Amino acid sequence: MSSTRTIKVNGIELFVREQGEGPLVVLCHGWPELSYSWRHQIVALAEAGYRVVAPDMRGFGRSQAPADIAAYSIFDTVGDMVALVEALGEDTAVIIGHDWGAPVAWHAALFRPDMFTAVAGLSVPPPFRGRSLPLETFHAGGIENFYWQYFQTPGVAEAELERDVALTMRTMLARGFSDPQSLFVAPDKGFLGAANPALPRPAWLSEADLAEFIAAYRTSGFRGGLNWYRNIDRNWELTAPWQDAQIRQPSLFIAGSADAVVTGLIGAKRVQDMARVLPDLRRKLIIDGAGHWIQQECAAEVNAALIAFLREVAPAR
Repeated sequence: MSSTRTIKVNGIELFVREQGEGPLVVLCHGWPELSYSWRHQIVALAEAGYRVVAPDMRGFGRSQAPADIAAYSIFDTVGDMVALVEALGEDTAVIIGHDWGAPVAWHAALFRPDMFTAVAGLSVPPPFRGRSLPLETFHAGGIENFYWQYFQTPGVAEAELERDVALTMRTMLARGFSDPQSLFVAPDKGFLGAANPALPRPAWLSEADLAEFIAAYRTSGFRGGLNWYRNIDRNWELTAPWQDAQIRQPSLFIAGSADAVVTGLIGAKRVQDMARVLPDLRRKLIIDGAGHWIQQECAAEVNAALIAFLREVAPAR
């Protein structure tokens, strides 16, 4: 059974769930999620012979949420994972990330190949650093209503998402990003659109699971996680030294075929071209019919793929 504690790292306190002994595996969740999103993987990977640690990422859940928007850059979020590995008394780790946690994992592998010896990304492909600021690129292309843009002004998305946290979390987890139109914000509708309180709960999400997310976000609010989006252009500027860089460690990619993040305009091309960034890509697993919350929705398939990958790249002692 996993235990929890709070660890001081990189100037903040991170709440972590941990279980098992063996080579270290760090699990980075996305938005709007928690370390709890990895509940199925923590147990399975620990039973397979690994020391598994899943933090509530900076700004989420029971971890600290700095007030400054600039404190959520890719350097800060990767810095947290570097400091976490060191705080755990380890020199190396395999890092795995989902959604926003995937860019953290990919960049951790890019920035610190000495520490992160293998990497897996779920639902978000590896970084392709374009030639111009991401938000400017949307604007230049005539796109003004992508959800990244809607999240930029502090307070706007917070007010919408915090109005009814239970409805927000039910809508987000039940709907996910299965509809490409869900990535675009209709005028006067907000990110959630016409949220339906009677939206059926998916089979993979119990009422107890849903209650866990609702309780956490009622306490924390949404600002910490939204601040990650407010660093998208800043991250582009900070990562200039890694233009066209490759992640050479062994890598794995997993996503669902019904996830608009990987089937949409940007994602589909990145999935197709990812071997350019990942020369040692061991497997690209696209699970037929699965949506965005892949490690919760398809726990058995994801666990099997992760354990097979870990046995290749970091055999349990």
